[in-house]
Amino acid sequence: MKPRTVLITGAGSGFGRGAALILAARGHDVIASVRNDAQRQDLETQAQAEGLSLRVPVLELTSESDRDAALGWNIDVLVNNAAIGAGGPISEIPLQRVREVFEVNVFATLALTQPIAAQMVERGRGRIVFVSSIAGLTAGAYLGAYASSKHALEAIAESMADELAPHGIQVATLNPGPFATGFNDAMIASIDEWFSTEQNFTRPEDLASLKERFANQFPPDSLIEEMVGLVEADSGPYRTIDPAQSAELVRSRQERAWTRQQSPAVFGEGPA
Repeated sequence: MKPRTVLITGAGSGFGRGAALILAARGHDVIASVRNDAQRQDLETQAQAEGLSLRVPVLELTSESDRDAALGWNIDVLVNNAAIGAGGPISEIPLQRVREVFEVNVFATLALTQPIAAQMVERGRGRIVFVSSIAGLTAGAYLGAYASSKHALEAIAESMADELAPHGIQVATLNPGPFATGFNDAMIASIDEWFSTEQNFTRPEDLASLKERFANQFPPDSLIEEMVGLVEADSGPYRTIDPAQSAELVRSRQERAWTRQQSPAVFGEGPA
């Protein structure tokens, strides 16, 4: 296989880090962008220990100058992997936290992708992979901020796939289920930064159900291999959901949406 120049955002940990190391070992020119100097030093140290050639720039997605630097890298495959999460009831979560999630997961991701897509069109080749989530296809309680940002990313990816196809540019999504990378745990822990039983009406015992849903998470290896495959393959599916259990969950919840009824309401009782 001819080596490809691959930019993976959010490669300081998790899926992006694992895929970057494998792709570098297979001879690709991998640009594993990270969020800060600490992540850069850590990943460079591992790459050197494994004898890998790996470029590790700091690319803070919300920084225009950082994004502009990426335009000089002649990217064949862009993997939009960087994201942040925020947990808690969407009825009560501070709007600033929702804005921060959308700024990174949607606006900054699109701001990076647009000019790179233009370069790909000019060259007549390229692939863009959006790392979404099963939360981009179905939403549940207490993940509304994150899920809504991934729903927006799904719409961007689908529109872009149709728009760029006439120019020979491929677009795909990768939709992970619950994997043990630390991302989900951090998202759940973020609730404690603002939630209090004195100020919020959501019951703590209901919030506890969120932790129960993530009690058992999958090892990230299979998802990393899926990401590597999306970089290397000449073609493939538009959407890849992993693991298979998550694909079944998404389909069942989407079917349920067509028959779901509103919860019972009580009118005429209590204060007006």
